[in-house]
Amino acid sequence: MKKILIVEDEQALQKTLGEILTQEGYKVIAASDGEMGLTLAQDSNPDLVLLDLILPKMSGFEVLKQLKGNNLTKDIPVIVLTNLESVEEVDKAVSLGATTYLVKSQYSLEELVSKIKEIASPSA
Repeated sequence: MKKILIVEDEQALQKTLGEILTQEGYKVIAASDGEMGLTLAQDSNPDLVLLDLILPKMSGFEVLKQLKGNNLTKDIPVIVLTNLESVEEVDKAVSLGATTYLVKSQYSLEELVSKIKEIASPSA
């Protein structure tokens, strides 16, 4: 079973995404701040990380930078899911190693799940 780490401080979104992904056959791990997200990524070696950029304790940019700078976690695909939509932020996230950059307001949950399936197929 594929593992997905959701690093999202918005509890309602984290819960909804977690429920949908669990129904889709994924094991879901969740963190509500950047530090916890980084620790969970290093400890549980997920198949994919869904990462918000505006997080308490450590920004998503810093989490992404540390994930990609660590040999244990550098190959984990990271989907950035955020409300930030400036070209600078997109460029920065992609240059730090984000696989995909999605703006929350521009994607439905169905589209998001379909993007996740594309990157981390649930087949064990």
